Amino acid sequence: MTKPDAAVVRDALGVGIAVGLSGFAFGVTSAGSGLSLLQTCALSLAVFTGASQFALVGALAAGGNPYTAAAGAFFLGVRNSFYGLRLSQLLALPRALRPFAAQWVIDETTAVTLPQPTRRAARIGFTVTGLTLYVLWNLTTLLGALGAEALGDTDTWGLDAASPAVFLALLAPMLKSTTERVTAAIAVLLALGLLPVLPAGVPVLLSALAAPAVLFLSGRRRSTDEATATTEENR
Repeated sequence: MTKPDAAVVRDALGVGIAVGLSGFAFGVTSAGSGLSLLQTCALSLAVFTGASQFALVGALAAGGNPYTAAAGAFFLGVRNSFYGLRLSQLLALPRALRPFAAQWVIDETTAVTLPQPTRRAARIGFTVTGLTLYVLWNLTTLLGALGAEALGDTDTWGLDAASPAVFLALLAPMLKSTTERVTAAIAVLLALGLLPVLPAGVPVLLSALAAPAVLFLSGRRRSTDEATATTEENR
C-alpha cells in the first residue's frame, strides 16, 4: 500500500506547526524561571525535546537542585534513544546523515514516521516534521523569551502545560496494549503521589520505575501461566 507524498507532507506539517508553536510557551516559562535569553535559546537548539526542557526549567523554578533537575530532564530524554533504534531500521539513512538526523529523533517525528507504509513516506514524514518543528520551536522559543516580561507572571497563564498537553495528546493513541496503558497509569500515579513529598525533579525520575515493575510482573504472570499449562498437559 502506498500513500501520496502530499498527504504525508500535510500530516507532517500539521504536527510540526502545532507543536512548534508551543515553543513560545517554553520561552516564556524558561525566562520566568530565571534563565537568560541565551540559556533559553541554547536549550532549544541543543536539547530540542520539549518534555525534557519543561522538566528542567520547571524543577529549577520550583527551587529544585540543578543536578536533580538536569537528571530528570536527562532520563526523560533517554526515551529518544529507544525511538532511534526503531527509526534507524525504518529510515535506513546514509551513515553521513545519521548524526544530523539524530537531533530530530523526538516524540513527534517518531509519531509521524512509524505509521508510514513505505520507506519513502517514512523519510518524507520524518524530514518534514523534524525540519518544521526545529525551525518553529527555536523561533517561538526566542519570541517567548523576549516577550516574557510583557506577559508578567507566567504561572497565571499556565503556559508551562502547553507542550506536555500536546505530548500527551500524541502519546495517548500509541498506548494500544493493556501493558502500555497500565505502565503509563502507574507512572502518572507515581509522579503525582510523590510530587508533594520529594524535591522537584525526583518524582519524574522515580516514575520511570513503572516500566521495569510492569515488565517484571508481566514476566512472572507469563511464567506462572506456562507452568500451569504444562502441569495440566502432564495430567
